[in-house]
Amino acid sequence: MPRLLHLADLHLGWTPRGLPSDVAASVRRRRDALLGQAVELALAEGVDLVVIAGDLFESYDPESALVAEALRQLQRLTDAGVALVTVPGNHDELTYARSVYRRAAAGWPGVLVTRPDPGPVADLRLAGETVQVTSLAYVGGVTPALEPLRAFPRGGDGIALAVFHGTLVGPHVRPGDPFGGGRSLPLDQRALAAAGFAYVALGHLHVPQEVALPAGGLAVYPGCVGGKGPSDPGAADWTLVEIGRGGARVRRVRADVAPVWTRDVDVGGFDDADGLAAHVRGLGTAATWGRVRLVGALTFEIDPARLAERAGDAFLRLEVDDATTRIAPELLSRWAAQPTVRGEFVRRLRARLEAADDERERAVVTRALRYGLHALAGDA
Repeated sequence: MPRLLHLADLHLGWTPRGLPSDVAASVRRRRDALLGQAVELALAEGVDLVVIAGDLFESYDPESALVAEALRQLQRLTDAGVALVTVPGNHDELTYARSVYRRAAAGWPGVLVTRPDPGPVADLRLAGETVQVTSLAYVGGVTPALEPLRAFPRGGDGIALAVFHGTLVGPHVRPGDPFGGGRSLPLDQRALAAAGFAYVALGHLHVPQEVALPAGGLAVYPGCVGGKGPSDPGAADWTLVEIGRGGARVRRVRADVAPVWTRDVDVGGFDDADGLAAHVRGLGTAATWGRVRLVGALTFEIDPARLAERAGDAFLRLEVDDATTRIAPELLSRWAAQPTVRGEFVRRLRARLEAADDERERAVVTRALRYGLHALAGDA
């Protein structure tokens, strides 16, 4: 059976915003090294085909040095006899005159998809089987994408493979439903199933997903390997696939990426801020980009910014969010007794809290208390 490595959403060239320059540069270097890591895996695994289902680059006009390195890595695949199919995404869109895929088309290794409508792009002979590839590259104003695409032609008797950068939509979708503009490229799940694809290699969604199609095929998002931070943790694994006439089998292989996560920490399990800080420090490594959400009931004073500063040296990057839902009455009393701006604020909000009629109102007042206390830090 032909074996392939399914890549998508590598976003080479992405640099996170709002981080210290040295941390941002470290994250950028790790991301830009992902393609080389993927090529090494493909060669070590002896795959027959690599498909890139969009957003290889963060921008449609990436830096020349980055493009040159990407082309060098992709050329390693084709030089080794590995077939390659590359599809532009919405970040590195083909539409623009300066799109990397227009400027570098002549020297792009393998098959570069540029047709704006779904149709055949390659017939490949892999592992003794003919693999027929259907794809498109979204082109603004040309690609019919204001409604879910439903026309997916395929022909011949080989293994049918589709590669798209878009949003898989289900049977609930009605003609005319909005999709946030054509760049989301909605793909009708039922139509993909009816076309008889053994495997639909998708890109665009950063969380790994597998959707079984009724006819026995499989539609898969590999996810954004390495993620883009705690709000977009992406995937921790590479996606290897065996494809046959009856369907496909997926195998995940751990990628060498920095840990990215969000974790809840119940503050009720600690006696003071020192104990909490020590616990949070123990969660990190020098490569970890983590977000700690503080939950539970406050029994001692917590400053999220100060906690991130105290524990952050154990992380590549640490974010702390205060999502606690209650404040212990004795803590409120201690704050309210202070002859300060903070004390006056707590007295007024505590009165509102005691007068609250339901749990929802209490939650809103508690949230206001938390936000106000953080804003008044230093006015004690």
